[in-house]
Amino acid sequence: MDTPPVEIRRSLLPFSWLYGAGVRFRNFLFDHHILKQEKFPVPIICVGNITVGGTGKTPHIEYLIERLSSRYKVAVLSRGYKRKTKGFLMVEEDSKAAEVGDEPLQIKRKYPRTLVVVDKNRRRAIKKLLDSGQGERPDVILLDDGFQH
Repeated sequence: MDTPPVEIRRSLLPFSWLYGAGVRFRNFLFDHHILKQEKFPVPIICVGNITVGGTGKTPHIEYLIERLSSRYKVAVLSRGYKRKTKGFLMVEEDSKAAEVGDEPLQIKRKYPRTLVVVDKNRRRAIKKLLDSGQGERPDVILLDDGFQH
């Protein structure tokens, strides 16, 4: 990929300063406990980056399922990108992609014994997963696309 022309880079520079200031302010809010972090009693592995689509996040989630599921009860939490529904939903093998998103459905069909849920509100979803019956409660939770807001 070629480097963008100097004029474009210069015109975008002020926006990068604004973005950097916003990130520093957000970090300040967390550092001074104005925004709260929440800790959960199970490990949570976040897979993702700030790039949307095509970077191998879902295949990496599948790799982790294969590596972990022989020893741990694994749950996958996704936002359910492009789904038409809202709120917390358990993904079933017969779910529709429009209801839960295509990638969570793909994961569920490939790994039917893995608990897969979708919810835009990750904290709420993790709490619901942990409040589920002891047989369903996961030992580890994988966040698919965990760095997208």
